[in-house]
Amino acid sequence: MDAKEFRQRGKEMVDYVADYIEGIEGRQVYPDVEPGYLRPLIPNTAPQEPETFEAIIKDVERIIMPGVTHWHSPYFFAYFPTASSYPAMLADMLCGAIGCIGFSWAASPACTELETVMMDWLGKMLQLPEAFLAGKAGGGGGVIQGSASEATLVALLAARTKAVRHLQATSPGLTQAMIMEKLVAYASDQAHSSVERAGLIGGVKLKAIPSDGKFVMRASALQEALERDKAEGLIPFFVVATLGTTSCCSFDNLLEVGPICHQESLWLHIDAAYAGSAFICPEFRPLLNGVEFADSFNFNPHKWLLVNFDCSAMWVKKRTDLTGAFKMDPTYLQHSHQDSGLITDYRHWQLPLGRRFRSLKMWFVFRLYGVKGLQAYIRKHVQLSHEFESLVQQDPRFEICAEVTLGLVCFRLRGSNKLNEALLEKINSARKIHLVPCHLRDQFVLRFAICSRTVESDHVRFAWEHIQGLATELLRA
Repeated sequence: MDAKEFRQRGKEMVDYVADYIEGIEGRQVYPDVEPGYLRPLIPNTAPQEPETFEAIIKDVERIIMPGVTHWHSPYFFAYFPTASSYPAMLADMLCGAIGCIGFSWAASPACTELETVMMDWLGKMLQLPEAFLAGKAGGGGGVIQGSASEATLVALLAARTKAVRHLQATSPGLTQAMIMEKLVAYASDQAHSSVERAGLIGGVKLKAIPSDGKFVMRASALQEALERDKAEGLIPFFVVATLGTTSCCSFDNLLEVGPICHQESLWLHIDAAYAGSAFICPEFRPLLNGVEFADSFNFNPHKWLLVNFDCSAMWVKKRTDLTGAFKMDPTYLQHSHQDSGLITDYRHWQLPLGRRFRSLKMWFVFRLYGVKGLQAYIRKHVQLSHEFESLVQQDPRFEICAEVTLGLVCFRLRGSNKLNEALLEKINSARKIHLVPCHLRDQFVLRFAICSRTVESDHVRFAWEHIQGLATELLRA
């Protein structure tokens, strides 16, 4: 494919993408295929001779689309949203064209510097404390990670390194192995499974703190666990507070947990993967109060801020905490500006070496929507979730299972878990809408998340009427 054909095919692909997005409502939201459906539809080996672009596009519809779960359908209410916007798609095209691997400033100065500035822009939108911003000479700053899972792991590994070095400095006789077997990290019993995985990868104990009746981690439970573990000779070092839990979008009490972490010299990491986008709205910013106690903070613009995957925003108060843990500096990666103090090399802030020019997506989206446009998008989703909540409350057969704060509604039929499992099975088998469940304590609960950029009140009402109808069928059986 030469430049002439690329121009033609590129325009065709843009038309195909635009048609897909505009027509997505007419596609079945959840695929009707069985595991292994795809392999019989394609050859066992790659073609020896080139094929035509037309043949590939035909196979997209014939082979790929039948097996796609359409996350951007207005009838998709599962998991949490994954962001999608035309500005971000265009930026991804440019990112692919530039094709730099921005592991250092020298590898592509614009890639590094735009990321630093965009993370400051976003930090200011969230009204983060000045300590988290890079500015012109700040000690903190932001970095784009691939996911919140990566951000949690990076924070845990940095905290582990900091704790080990501190203990060895004060007690030179302690080996790393002796310290590691005693290190303990903590998170709410409502924290995402990626937190547990971070502990597993990091080789440290992770303990779940029992949440209260509203699924919130409180100071008393954390303090009790800390005292018990210290009495047993263990070494607490790391706490994850979740703002907007995956199961029910509950918020750990930062104003209680933060001071304890400060007093005990524990690294506090905040995981706000979904909810963080809402903090650009003044009315939701109080949910972030207490962030001043944190050492690191993370959320995913690729969930709810119209920046396509992957773009997970992470800030630290002291960048040296990260670079001190991950810095490897072979001769072939060094450059003449790396010790100038004017720039940062992001390879020292993350697990991989290579990184894409992801900040282009932020730059395009922030400029083409503006802060007000992004705020309006968040507010619309929250309004639609409260509309669904109101509809559920009007049917006495159903109950709301957790406080509705942002764009997630947890609900269920009054009755057994088996009854609700059967209802979810009917909903997803019908394939008109798509939901996923969670467990809140011992209850099987249905989650209704406002996800699509194009979802409207009519889609929410259709979904509820569909759920009601299936519930009626189930209860009659």
